[in-house]
Amino acid sequence: MQTKYIFLQHKRFRQYKTLTIILGTNLGNKLANIETAIHYLQQQFGKVFIKSSVYETAAWGNTNQPNFLNQVLQFNTSVTAQDALQIALQIEKQMGRERLEKMGPRIIDIDILFYGNDIINLPNLNVPHPHIAQRKFVLLPLAEIDAAHKHPILQKTMIQLLQACKDELDVKKFSLL
Repeated sequence: MQTKYIFLQHKRFRQYKTLTIILGTNLGNKLANIETAIHYLQQQFGKVFIKSSVYETAAWGNTNQPNFLNQVLQFNTSVTAQDALQIALQIEKQMGRERLEKMGPRIIDIDILFYGNDIINLPNLNVPHPHIAQRKFVLLPLAEIDAAHKHPILQKTMIQLLQACKDELDVKKFSLL
């Protein structure tokens, strides 16, 4: 009797993570800036899995500048968090962002909010983003798309964080009308 051996070719399995990003812009054609950033991000991370509405808010921190438009996006990606940061910085640069002053006006800002439930503390990357719980313009769109998501450090859902947030800046859904 002849024995048959089946050799399975190992395929390298990629681990996919949910990458949650917030976009912000307050210079030029703000809606076009968001659309352009999404286009570039999709080239790197794949199709947007889910996105929030676009929100308008006054500038946080350095308030003497135009209002911002913000939108939260989620991707399922195999790109590492560190590579995602480098990609975000490259897209910002490609779109013309110049870092002239801290919290100053910007054509685009791309921040990583979450990378799955990972906790990352590196000199150039902190995930979850350390200021999520203090910023209503971040929490509103997060609660819209994933209200039950639990912050891996604070152990509270996005809706619980939003309800406890002391940020009093007016944040409203942006309308084209």
